[in-house]
Amino acid sequence: MKFVLEVKENKVETLMALLNDLPYVKTKPLTPYKAKVLEDTKEAVDELNLVLSNKLEAGDADELLNEL
Repeated sequence: MKFVLEVKENKVETLMALLNDLPYVKTKPLTPYKAKVLEDTKEAVDELNLVLSNKLEAGDADELLNEL
């Protein structure tokens, strides 16, 4: 199982030391770019789920293309 954690900068060293001491846990920090991509993707999926459940209205594709 995989987890993504958000940790205060001043607590990272302590948490990483604890996690690295556990033989059954592997850690792999995300680069700021990958963290942003992950967050943006999650936001897009959440928005798509709202559209599919009719809780949010989807925008028109032609309008989107005209904005570009």
